[in-house]
Amino acid sequence: MSHTPHALAEEFPAQAARISALKETDVHFAKLVNEYNDLNERVHRSEARLDLLSEDEEELLRRQRSHLKDHIWQHIK
Repeated sequence: MSHTPHALAEEFPAQAARISALKETDVHFAKLVNEYNDLNERVHRSEARLDLLSEDEEELLRRQRSHLKDHIWQHIK
């Protein structure tokens, strides 16, 4: 299995247990995490040139991922 950079456990290592607990108890939070993971995988695949996207499409995905990461941080802080 390949390593996908920017996983939430890497981005917020001190909050890994809290993220896991919130995913189990908060449906909205679990949805945010799933959306983040999907976007992160799409960015990774584009950066690895497994999926070919334009620079604008890739930048849009990165911005969406960043926005979701900020939103997730608001839930866990």
